[in-house]
Amino acid sequence: MRVSHETIYRSLYVQGRGGLRRELVRCLRTGRALRKIRRTTERRGRIVGMVSIAQRPPEALDRAVPGHWEGDLITGAENKSAIGTLVERSTGYVMLLHLPNSHGADDVQDAMVEAMSVLPRTLRRTLTWDQGQEMANHAAIATAAELEIYFCDPHAPWQRATNENTNGLLRQYFPKSTDLSGYHRDYLEFVAAQLNNRPRKRLGWNTPAEALDQLLSDQDNPPSVALTG
Repeated sequence: MRVSHETIYRSLYVQGRGGLRRELVRCLRTGRALRKIRRTTERRGRIVGMVSIAQRPPEALDRAVPGHWEGDLITGAENKSAIGTLVERSTGYVMLLHLPNSHGADDVQDAMVEAMSVLPRTLRRTLTWDQGQEMANHAAIATAAELEIYFCDPHAPWQRATNENTNGLLRQYFPKSTDLSGYHRDYLEFVAAQLNNRPRKRLGWNTPAEALDQLLSDQDNPPSVALTG
């Protein structure tokens, strides 16, 4: 027997008011006592030349293969400011894009290329994003960063599940009601470090930073192969 998420919600939230009982609010990580309907921000539209996630290589679904990234923007008050988020699927390693001036296509392109340029080529395989217009320059990003970019189907956040979960954690540091352009680059690096040094069960309680270091170490010191003939 399976229980749908709606059934769980109805059992927790007070009928008619959509609020939680007071004793349950204290247990919430987000502290949000009201259930709000998620509305899609009107920043969608057909992106010229975009490649659908349906054409993404099958290995991108396997966390055993490093170098496949998921990304999105988290936005501030009235969607006037934003921070870019990138998370690597294999390790869960997080990078944040500093966008103090705007989150238009040109600013996102510059921040993305700068962030990806610090990674070795083997960790730049694919990037999956939603159909936001901030990625209108995806072709230029793909060329400069040497990675393939794919786009999710409309209204399908589960196709970037790792990134969606990460964005939920980031909201503890960057509430929706704040002006995200006011956060300094150093603070973004601090927050990313907080998440990257958080032990994860699926990594055997290693941290994403440790998992990434291990990947880089393995690449620098490949196992020797005995030649026979």
